[in-house]
Amino acid sequence: MSDNAYPTIPAISSLLDAFASPAILMDRNYVIRAANRAYREAYSGSTALLGRHCYEVSHGYEAPCDRAGEDCPLQGCLRTNQRQRVLHIHNTPNGKEHIDVELTPVHNSAGEIEYFVEIMHQVHAPDRFEKNRMVGFSPAFNQMLELLSRAAPSDISVLLLGESGTGKELAAQYLHEHSDRAKRPFVTVECSGLSESLFESELFGHEKGAFTGASQRKQGLVSSAEGGTLFLDEVGDIPLPMQVKLLRLIETGTYRPVGSVTERKANFRLICATHRNLLEMVAEGRFRQDLYYRISPFPILLPSLHERRQDIVPIAERILKQLKYDRPIQLSDSARHWLAQQHFAGNIRELRNRIERAILLCDSDRIEPQHLQLPAILASTGHSAIPLETPLNAAEASMQNDIEDMTDAFAEAFADLPAVPLEQLEMHYLNGLLESYNGDNAELAAALNISERTLYRKLAKAKQPRG
Repeated sequence: MSDNAYPTIPAISSLLDAFASPAILMDRNYVIRAANRAYREAYSGSTALLGRHCYEVSHGYEAPCDRAGEDCPLQGCLRTNQRQRVLHIHNTPNGKEHIDVELTPVHNSAGEIEYFVEIMHQVHAPDRFEKNRMVGFSPAFNQMLELLSRAAPSDISVLLLGESGTGKELAAQYLHEHSDRAKRPFVTVECSGLSESLFESELFGHEKGAFTGASQRKQGLVSSAEGGTLFLDEVGDIPLPMQVKLLRLIETGTYRPVGSVTERKANFRLICATHRNLLEMVAEGRFRQDLYYRISPFPILLPSLHERRQDIVPIAERILKQLKYDRPIQLSDSARHWLAQQHFAGNIRELRNRIERAILLCDSDRIEPQHLQLPAILASTGHSAIPLETPLNAAEASMQNDIEDMTDAFAEAFADLPAVPLEQLEMHYLNGLLESYNGDNAELAAALNISERTLYRKLAKAKQPRG
């Protein structure tokens, strides 16, 4: 049946071309009755659309979405008699794309639903190569992406939660890039490892002469984020005395640089991230309750790689495309199968590290499982570094016992020695660990339960000459 041969339909179909996004009019049987130009360009190619089922065109399914494990907005409309909005993965000529589907019921003169107007907004196109683009098709990833897409257009503060290495900064960048502030700065504040005085100076800036060594005026990161997004990474590490100043910034929208008597107006969208359990910290008095509720009106949990196992191979292949090497190289079928069976405790950060190592070990154009596996001595010891910070979740009992035994051994070994400055002790400890980890900073940071940036900062500090 040609598109022009289809029977006359309600006048609303002529309005579809007013939508810039792909849009269709369909009936209660999922049959497409009209489509705008954007939909034809996105889905049809040279194939006629009218008279076909929506799920056939957009998904390649032989049955409605709800029979294929997805939420069907049409069924939702029939149940509630209200507009529905869901996130789907559509097949387009450009590959798989995450689409925000908005379905509005159209009633006849008797008040019954007769048609539906479906508008499709592109949310995410993981098949298109961009360096910082998130990748995933698993239910856990889609659920997270739907929350991100709902929060992005607003100015609501978002709290990103999840294990280290799950991509919280990428999620924060997604929120920024899909907001009205996308053309303004995206500024990251790495909260780990900052002392109270340094945190205040970094965040608010300082005036010349505000303290010893302040030889010139410095712009703070709040000012740098003017009109854009301020991302506080590892917000759970902010010193308690500084939390009250951050709270005041959020509540009043004003701040005062160190050494200044003049208040300044702030204009930014706040996004925070942490791997810690802030509610436990609130109960223990280590995080202000009022600050917690200010930064968490819209919390989003980022799933671990273990919870989105079907995304491991696509992520690994994206990492391969990002890395530069001197020859074409790809994962073998055996390597893909091996990767999909692994539990990456360090999440995406650990996966990236394995891929980088495999490239160096592979002499052909195909990475095999043996290139991805750790040496037996590392796999058997499990990298028994003692975390520098308390983990968010309690470790397994056996690992916790090992840590306690090692801690007791350290205490016994140093019992009769004179006191040593903690910074010096930490420096020697980190330098020793670097040798056992063969300089693998990503693996070491994951084992110590800190971010790579915090580890780099600690190592850089250790290398500074002592006065």
